[in-house]
Amino acid sequence: MIFTIGVFIVLTIATAAFVLAPRLFEPRLVFDTKPDPPAAFGYRMTWIAVRSTDTARVAEVLEIEAIETSNWRTGIGTIYDERLGRGRVYLTPPVNGWTFVVGLSLPQPLGRGFADKCTPMLLDLAGNFREAQYFVCHPGLDFFAWARMSEGKLARAFAIGDEGIIWNKGRPTKEERGLGLKFGEVRGVKGRKGDLGPPMQVYPTEAQIMHLASCWSLDPTSLEGTKAGPGLGYVCATPQRWRPERLRRTG
Repeated sequence: MIFTIGVFIVLTIATAAFVLAPRLFEPRLVFDTKPDPPAAFGYRMTWIAVRSTDTARVAEVLEIEAIETSNWRTGIGTIYDERLGRGRVYLTPPVNGWTFVVGLSLPQPLGRGFADKCTPMLLDLAGNFREAQYFVCHPGLDFFAWARMSEGKLARAFAIGDEGIIWNKGRPTKEERGLGLKFGEVRGVKGRKGDLGPPMQVYPTEAQIMHLASCWSLDPTSLEGTKAGPGLGYVCATPQRWRPERLRRTG
């Protein structure tokens, strides 16, 4: 009996060691700290453009912790990685007067059923810097958004998803009107005869989002063509308070 129990204990310990060993000896993630020139991003991504050349100050205002110094290549590579990008954002070196905060874990407008964590964050940035802009470009999820805050005030905020328009504050800007954006539901296809079919939502294109970004600040897909020199940014863990939070029903 004692022998059987002993064998069981040994097997249990051996199994646990086999399972945990890869985690215990997993190499620490090391970021490249050799300054390099800007790297492009934007497609399938969320980002904030802050009018500032002080990346460390942007991190301070956002109250972001667990900062790791990183160059452009490894920083952008991290936030696009399916595993490493979860719970992380990259604060870029300044480019032509703008600093970017990039990552899918940034707060996003989710509609009336969720707490709005985008607007307060952007207004806080715009209160500490001249301007803060927000963009989401994710055609795979049919989700697009843009917002512009200036001198602590909201100028424009818009988001559209598979549920339709979920964020619409302020008047459309002249840059938006210049793109000819239309978001109403239409039925059928132009020139089609017979049954018009089910409603069809109209979404912006990736090109339109990038053009709007270029009008307001910088097109992130074209950063490699800028004259900005090599620099270093920060890979940061996203705060717990940024996570989606459903509103409680009352009454």
